[in-house]
Amino acid sequence: MSPIDRRGFVAATMGAAAAAVSLNPQTAQAVPAAPGGRPRPGATPSPTRTDDLPYDDETDFADADRGFVAAFTGGPVTTAAGRVAWDPAAYDFVREAEAEGRTPGTVDPSLWRQARLLSRQGLYRVTDRIYQVRGLDLSNMTIVEGDTGIIVIDPLISAETAAAALALYRAHRGDRPVRAMIYTHPHVDHFGGCRGVLPDGAGDVPVLAPKGFMEHAVSENVYVGTAMARRAAYMYGSTLPRNAAAQVGCGLGLTVSLGTVGLIAPTRSIGATGEEVTLDGVRIRFQLTPGTEAQEEMNFLFPDLRAVCMAENATHTMHNVLTLRGAQVRDAHAWAGYLTESIGLYAGTADVAFASHHWPTWGNDAIVALLTHQRDLYGYLHDQTVRLINQGLTGTEIAETFRLPPALEGVWANRGYYGSLSHNVKAVYQRYMGWFDGNPAHLWEHPPVEEARRWVETLGGQAAVRARARHYADRGDLRFAVTLLNHAVFDDPRDLRTRRQLAELHTRLGRKAENAVWRNFSLTAAQELLHGVTPHATASLGPDMYLALTVGQIVDSLAVRVDGPRAWPLRILMDWHVGGTYWHLRLVNGLLTWTSDDRPAADAGLTLTMTKPQLLRLLAGGGTAGIAMTGDPSLLTGLLAVLDTPRPDFPIVTP
Repeated sequence: MSPIDRRGFVAATMGAAAAAVSLNPQTAQAVPAAPGGRPRPGATPSPTRTDDLPYDDETDFADADRGFVAAFTGGPVTTAAGRVAWDPAAYDFVREAEAEGRTPGTVDPSLWRQARLLSRQGLYRVTDRIYQVRGLDLSNMTIVEGDTGIIVIDPLISAETAAAALALYRAHRGDRPVRAMIYTHPHVDHFGGCRGVLPDGAGDVPVLAPKGFMEHAVSENVYVGTAMARRAAYMYGSTLPRNAAAQVGCGLGLTVSLGTVGLIAPTRSIGATGEEVTLDGVRIRFQLTPGTEAQEEMNFLFPDLRAVCMAENATHTMHNVLTLRGAQVRDAHAWAGYLTESIGLYAGTADVAFASHHWPTWGNDAIVALLTHQRDLYGYLHDQTVRLINQGLTGTEIAETFRLPPALEGVWANRGYYGSLSHNVKAVYQRYMGWFDGNPAHLWEHPPVEEARRWVETLGGQAAVRARARHYADRGDLRFAVTLLNHAVFDDPRDLRTRRQLAELHTRLGRKAENAVWRNFSLTAAQELLHGVTPHATASLGPDMYLALTVGQIVDSLAVRVDGPRAWPLRILMDWHVGGTYWHLRLVNGLLTWTSDDRPAADAGLTLTMTKPQLLRLLAGGGTAGIAMTGDPSLLTGLLAVLDTPRPDFPIVTP
C-alpha cells in the first residue's frame, strides 16, 4: 500500500460500524459507550504543561545561532512612499529580556522560548555554498552559491525586504549576480519579494516552481482575498503593539512585511519527483509534495552539497491543517505520506536540512528524527481523528480531549505555536464531514445576533449575563465566560461595561496561550472591543499579481461580487476581445458566466476590444480611454453598477 495514497482504504474504513467500546487516544484505555452507542470522551490526563517541557535542551538555540555572519543594521526597511515595510528593531524587547534573563509573566513560557528563537536575525552560513537571511520577513531567503553567481530560494513577501536581504548577503559575500530563482510553493511569503531580487523580471534567468504554481499563487489572493486579509490582521496581530504584553510573533516567524508584492512567472515547472536540474553548476533533485502545506509544493536535495530544502513541510512548529485566516483544508494524511517518502529519500543523503522558516537541522540522524516526528504528528492527528469520527464524535468533541503520545508532544518542533491540535483536529473533521455534525438541532440555528438576543433574554438580561460570566471566570472557566459575554455583546454592542469585561477575558486567555496565533486573535479581539476596528496596513499587491490573472479569473473575480438580487432583472450579453480571444460574458438570473473562443458572439450587445492592462484599468475605475467599443455602452454601466465593493474592515467580535 502506497505511503502517500491510502485514500481508498481510508474511505472504505470510514463506513465501518462503531464498536460499543472506543479507545481514547490520550489514555489508550477503554471508554464505555454512552446509551445508544455514542462514545464518551472520558477523563483524560492533561497534556504536558508548558512549564514541564525540557527547557534545559538548548539544541535549538545552538542551531539558531550556528553559522552567524552578520546582523542587519540598516534600520527600518521602507517603501518608495516612505512607509515602513519592516522594522528589525521592533522585537528588540525580546532580545533585551533574553540578555537580562527575564521571562515576562504576560507570555506563556513555551511561546516566549519560540519568540526568543525567532528574534534572531541576520545572515547565516548553513553549509558550504549555502546561506540564509532570517528575521527580515515572516519567511527566510536562502542563497546558494553557484559557479558564476547565486540561486535565490523563496524571496520573502516584499520587494523591499528581499532587496535588503540580498544586499546584506552581498555586503559579506560579494556582489554576485542572480543566476536562478526557485519558489518552493505558491504562498505569498515565498514569491512576493521577487522584484527585490530581479527588478527587471526574469529575462534569461530561469525561475523554477512546482507545476500548478501560477494558478494557486493568483487564485488565493483573488476570490476571498479581502476576507482573508481582514482575518490575517487577527492572525498575525498586525495592529497590536510589539511588546511582551501584546504581539510577540506568530510562531512561524515574527510577522509579515508590508512592502510591495510582485510575481514573476516561472520559466520552468517541476513536474515529477526525481526530476534533476543543474543551475549554475549546482545539481538539484526535486520531490513534489502536492496537497501538503500548500496545494503545490516541493522539497529538493542538493546531492553534491548534502543539503536538503524541506520548503514548509517540516518546520520547528506544528503547522496548520487549516490556517485561521481562511484557506482550503490541507490533507494531513498526504502530508504524513510525503514525509515518509522524504525520510526514504534523505536518510543517508543529507547532512543539513533547512526550510523556508525557522533554523536548520544538522546531522543526518537529527534530520531523520525531525522528519519522523513531524510525519508522526500529522499522521497520528489524521488517523485518530478519523477513527473517532467513526465512533460518532464531532470535531469539537474530538478536539477537546485529543492528546499526542508523550513521545511526540514533548518534542519542541511539534509544539503548537502556529497550528494547534484543537483547530487541526477540527480541520480534519471538516475535510471529511463538512460543517454539519449530523444533529438537526445544529442544522438551522439562528444567526449570531438573533441567537444572542434569545440567550440574553433567557438568562435574564445584560446584567445577569455579566454576573454569570464573572461567576465562571472566577471558577477559572474563561472559555464559557467568553461565550456568555460574546452573546451579550452581540445582543447589545453599545453596552460598554460588557465590552470591557469581555476584553479583559480575551486578554487573560491570550496571555495564557502557547499558540501565538491564538494569542494574537484574543488580544486583537480585546483591542477591537475597547477601541473599535483599527485600520491596518497590508502588503501592496504590485501590477505583477493582477497581470498574472487570466481573463477568466478576472471575470470570476467579478462574478463573486455581483449583488445577485439587484442583478435578477438584468440580461447582459457582452464580449471582451482581449489578445485575439473573445470572452463571452453573460449576466442572467443574477449569475455572471463566461465562455471563450476565437469568434465574436452573434448576440453580444456590446463588444470591448482592449489589452489586459486596459481591462484592469477599466475595472479599477480608470475609464474606457483607448478601448474600442461596439454596441450599447449602457450594458457595461449596468454590469459595473451591480458589483459589490468588498469591505476590508468588517467587524468580527461585534455585530
